[in-house]
Amino acid sequence: MAATFRVSVVTPEREVLAVEARFAALPAYDGEIGILPRRAALLTQLGSGVLRVEDAAGGKRQLFVSGGFAQMVDDKLTLLTEEAREPETLPADAANASLSEAAALPATTDAEFARKQRVVARARALRRLRR
Repeated sequence: MAATFRVSVVTPEREVLAVEARFAALPAYDGEIGILPRRAALLTQLGSGVLRVEDAAGGKRQLFVSGGFAQMVDDKLTLLTEEAREPETLPADAANASLSEAAALPATTDAEFARKQRVVARARALRRLRR
């Protein structure tokens, strides 16, 4: 049997996913990170994007996650995130509207620019998931 690790995705409201996995790829704040069993300990800030999980049976799952942290310790990957949604719950037209709204945000100060970058990244990740 192939080695596996536990993946848990938790939002403030509930546990969204709990599964044994062979592989996971998560959207870190500064890029995507791939996770395999017996990985060294890790703590990273999450960005906005798609969490991809290949479960122990070979099935594939995807979730949109946005914000929070991911921790890998002792073959347990835990994502504490502000938002985790199944692709089916995201209307495609809403993703396009989010991107249009994000692009229209003002960016005259450094704080506004940083906020706009976060909102645009989230909207683009939503759109990629719905394609």
